[in-house]
Amino acid sequence: MRIISLSVDGIHQAAQRGLYDWLAEQDADIICLQDLRALEYELDGDPFQLDGYFAYFFDSGERHYNGVAIYTRKQPKALIFGLGFSSGVDMEGRYLQADFEQISIGSLLAPSATSETESQEVKIKFFEDFQAHLTKITRKRREFIFCGNWAMAHKRIDVQNWQNNDSNSGFLPHEQQWMNQLFTQVGYADAFRISNTDTDEFTWWPSGEVGEGDGWRTDYQVISESLAGRVEYATTYKTKHFSSHLPLIIDYDLEV
Repeated sequence: MRIISLSVDGIHQAAQRGLYDWLAEQDADIICLQDLRALEYELDGDPFQLDGYFAYFFDSGERHYNGVAIYTRKQPKALIFGLGFSSGVDMEGRYLQADFEQISIGSLLAPSATSETESQEVKIKFFEDFQAHLTKITRKRREFIFCGNWAMAHKRIDVQNWQNNDSNSGFLPHEQQWMNQLFTQVGYADAFRISNTDTDEFTWWPSGEVGEGDGWRTDYQVISESLAGRVEYATTYKTKHFSSHLPLIIDYDLEV
């Protein structure tokens, strides 16, 4: 099973840059997109209805703000919109989940805390609630893959010139600690790092242009620990750029 995930900085712009032509050639089983910045009704037609896939969208209700999508070759048994957090921030077009027989795939857009509407306090609360959710679902008899823009990097290897960025949102000490807990205590694994330990692998450039300025690895496929042995291959696609993020491509020895 191949899963591709990408934060697109606006789906219309990404489409103009050739995203859907590229996706049609990738033979992915599941595609998770984030930061669509579009309402669902705007995506009813070409190229957004990708041939051979069921397409599902969750928008924020506001134009040009957030939005996530899942494309899947196999129709899911159920869809979950949002995570049910009391704050309601997860309902702002931030999370969509497709449930299959034994596995669930989520498309996640975390608060970035880099805009006036997304403070660090909002981001902290979101991840506190998310950790509680992740801890709870580890008791379920199913496996999970959470794909998306997590708006934070894990280790120094994941931030270019980390010394100059350790006071910026996304690489603050408590954020690094949160990621450590996720991968050492809560019961999840970083699928990319299971297969790829290269030191120059980044997925996002705050400058807005891939390769300009410092690169960060903020895009993940976070998987249940039980799936760690099923990761076969992981890479980022660097040849053509569709946004300030790179597509993350991971192959699993799995079927939905």
